[in-house]
Amino acid sequence: MKGHLLLNESVFLNRSLYEEAERHYSLRVAVDASSNPISSEINKIRDQINAGIGGDSVQVNELINRLNQVELENKQLRSTLEKMENRLAQLEGGKPAVAAAPAAPVKAPAKPQNDDDFDLFGDDDEDDEEKKRITEERLKAYNEKKSKKPALVAKSSILLDVKVWDDTTDMNALEQAVRSVQMDGLVWGTSKLVPVAFGVKKLQIQCVIEDEKVSTDVLEEKICEFEDYVQSVDIAAFNKI
Repeated sequence: MKGHLLLNESVFLNRSLYEEAERHYSLRVAVDASSNPISSEINKIRDQINAGIGGDSVQVNELINRLNQVELENKQLRSTLEKMENRLAQLEGGKPAVAAAPAAPVKAPAKPQNDDDFDLFGDDDEDDEEKKRITEERLKAYNEKKSKKPALVAKSSILLDVKVWDDTTDMNALEQAVRSVQMDGLVWGTSKLVPVAFGVKKLQIQCVIEDEKVSTDVLEEKICEFEDYVQSVDIAAFNKI
């Protein structure tokens, strides 16, 4: 009865509670009241205290309990904010975390080799036989190719001076006699008459011979066999082809 009468008085009996609520409110003044449930709760308590002072019937114990709960929640929120600020300072001042290197792929264990499958000399023998066979085939192919290739024939170009006895010699008959000499590997070429002296001329005739088939000495002897026309035979020029 006495307590109820005191509540109806205008005397400021809850001053300490009001000051405690004001102190909590000033600590979180920076926090938006619309988004912070603790600040909203403090404002509600503050309004209820003001209403109690004005004559509204609000139990003092209920207000004290609610203020204690708000203070506890405020401490928890402050502790959480401090941890977040410390963590933010570490992230801003420290080095960025190094990304973990990807794990190396695990290789499958090598399959153990069976001793029964290992042949110490068998593979080497097979390899040697294969190499020998390949070498023989290549040599055979080379020899066949070489046998089909025509051999290089050595040839010579010769310019002969055929001299006569005198100026009465029939030079046309002499040329026909020289050209009548036929041998395997002998080919006659061009000819001309060259003046020597006192109306005497000599026959210059060109021929090509194969060195292995025709001898120059034999060729000279055959030409000299025409004694009625030929006095001598000389080689004026000799060139390898």
